[in-house]
Amino acid sequence: MDPFLLLFIGIVVVLGGIVFLKLHAFVALFAAAIVVSTLTPRASIEQAVLAQKRPAAEAKARAEEHLGAKLANKFGGTCTSLGVLIAMASIVGVCLLHSGGADRIVRSTLGLFGEKRSPLVFATSGLVLGVPVFFDTVFLLLIPLARAMATRTGKNYLLYVLAIAVGTTMTHSLVPPTPGPLFAANALKVDIGVMMIAGLILSAFAATVGLAYAFWANRRWPIAVRTPSDHVAAPVAERPEHELPPLWLALAPIVLPVILISGSTIADLIKLPPHLDRIVDALGHPNIALAIAAAIALVMVATRPGSDPKVVKDTVQASLADAGMIILITAAGGVFGGVLQETGVGERIQGLAREYRIGVLPLAFLVTALIRTAQGSATVAMVTSVGIVGAFASPETLGCHPVYLALTIGCASKLVPWMNDSGFWVVSKTSGLTERETLRTMSVMFSLMGVVGFGAVLVAASVFPMV
Repeated sequence: MDPFLLLFIGIVVVLGGIVFLKLHAFVALFAAAIVVSTLTPRASIEQAVLAQKRPAAEAKARAEEHLGAKLANKFGGTCTSLGVLIAMASIVGVCLLHSGGADRIVRSTLGLFGEKRSPLVFATSGLVLGVPVFFDTVFLLLIPLARAMATRTGKNYLLYVLAIAVGTTMTHSLVPPTPGPLFAANALKVDIGVMMIAGLILSAFAATVGLAYAFWANRRWPIAVRTPSDHVAAPVAERPEHELPPLWLALAPIVLPVILISGSTIADLIKLPPHLDRIVDALGHPNIALAIAAAIALVMVATRPGSDPKVVKDTVQASLADAGMIILITAAGGVFGGVLQETGVGERIQGLAREYRIGVLPLAFLVTALIRTAQGSATVAMVTSVGIVGAFASPETLGCHPVYLALTIGCASKLVPWMNDSGFWVVSKTSGLTERETLRTMSVMFSLMGVVGFGAVLVAASVFPMV
């Protein structure tokens, strides 16, 4: 069967299951993997494995592998790479919220820069908190502060709302250990330290462009302070000052993993004494770095005034429940991507791109943006797109470092948020914006950041290919 037909069938199963049948993303992705793997001829699998320059014996074994074993192996491989990271990151995120660490970061930043620079403060806080905490959670945390600030100043409510979303959404798709970029970096064999640094730089650049649009939209469509139409839990921002942890402790679970992982990456480029190199490598391994961050975050919860062991236990239980769902979706995406690669679709797309002179990065951007717009989830779009274009993830094919392909997929996952996106409704309902207002402000801003970010990736790939 033709690889493009298999790709089409797989995408129909995923999008049809999520959009029309309202299936959970895990079920839709896993069902698509079963359908595609069942329909893929053994000869196609063998040819696809050989095209990856694998031994003939391995290609034959992969072609003859039973469906159940194939799915289990690919599922287990993804969990092996990402399971611990997602679990530890989830613990860090939930602990930052429950301990008041996230609130401390925002209050300290506001105190440092002042109310006049509050849009920059909200955007910066979103950039920082968006690394370990999911977009929806960060927005729910900060929106009461935006509403209070707009009430105090009597203006700029829309600006504050959009500023919160600006930073958070970019790190959500570009900076590990958030699941989407973490999966992309792992699947495309990009060092996580490199992905972190590049993702943070690109996030800051794109967020600057998004913030400029937020200023323009606020002048074009000024909106008075509104209350949410749905009930929102009482914000942790109402806690007394003395109940919040110190700033250095609140920042430690976010900053320390970046330093450790990046330090390990840099240490690989310079010569260190063997014993020191082993220590740096051990502490800089992503699993260890995130585990240290999670331990510090748990200490924040445990040392909160009025805290007890049951609070710590409940916090871990809540965070791992969230992590389990993300791990399932990510692993199912890994299974689907793996069976797609065995169809040979990557080689076919590569041939067409060469024939019609279509660059790999623009192709990846288009594919991801279409999937994102169709089904609504940035993470699902990223893991699906990686499965389609992952065969290109080599410097020889790309002409540049594969981190640029991962960044391209992350930028494309910003296009186009609308009514099928949970984040769209979080912003709309908690801020009190109408659907039309949300579309012409948040949706346009996210799409603009994605396009501008992709433009920056193209320029960087040409000037600094890193090959």
